[in-house]
Amino acid sequence: MKGKILNLLVILTSLIGFLQWGKGNSMFLFQAEAEVLSKLFVSPMDVIHPLIMLPLLGQILLLVTLIQKEPNKILTLSGVCALGLLLGLMFIVGLIDLNIKILASTIPFLIMVILIFRHHKKNINKKSYN
Repeated sequence: MKGKILNLLVILTSLIGFLQWGKGNSMFLFQAEAEVLSKLFVSPMDVIHPLIMLPLLGQILLLVTLIQKEPNKILTLSGVCALGLLLGLMFIVGLIDLNIKILASTIPFLIMVILIFRHHKKNINKKSYN
């Protein structure tokens, strides 16, 4: 059950990522994702980009783990890595630009990623002793 909760929290914390560009342009990732999903069926070529599709695929993989009896480790880590590409890049941009809003919006996701990796490392250690 802990794995499912962690996966859900990774999805939720990924949605609060904050993007800011130019003068006065900003958006949370949940807003950007709604826009991408609406355009995906109308004009898919407008949204086909690795930094859009990989995180979306990561979220889908994590959603699949939520309906599994026991979350698949490979799906979980693949989903986290795919989402981590975008949020990791956002974190680096926040560091370079010293943008506190972007940094603060990515930190919950990064904390959840650390917790997921620790959870899976602990489970690997338990199985090696048995």
